[in-house]
Amino acid sequence: MGILAAPGVLANRLIESNRSNDQNSINKHKMVNTISVKVISQKGNCGMGHKVGDTITITEEGVQGKICIHALYSFLPKVFAMMYDSQFPWLEDPDISTSACPDAYNPVVFEISR
Repeated sequence: MGILAAPGVLANRLIESNRSNDQNSINKHKMVNTISVKVISQKGNCGMGHKVGDTITITEEGVQGKICIHALYSFLPKVFAMMYDSQFPWLEDPDISTSACPDAYNPVVFEISR
């Protein structure tokens, strides 16, 4: 009976060890608390009414400000990457990126900054 129980105990120890290592790894990463998103270009007729100068703020707790759900979905992966200090080597400024709305006929371009 003791031999059959050992793999379960071993697995539990391994899981706890991995959780501990994951937590230590998370604590080592720099995290940005706030990401700002600003409309820097808008052409055509944006269905959401976005205009140059509109801004939103994104934190881990949510989004403050008005944003088209389609545009949000298109740049949210980049926002999360920037929150966790990802680097994009092709950017002139590592803290500022851009993203375009998926509506090709009424494009809105957003500046994402940390």
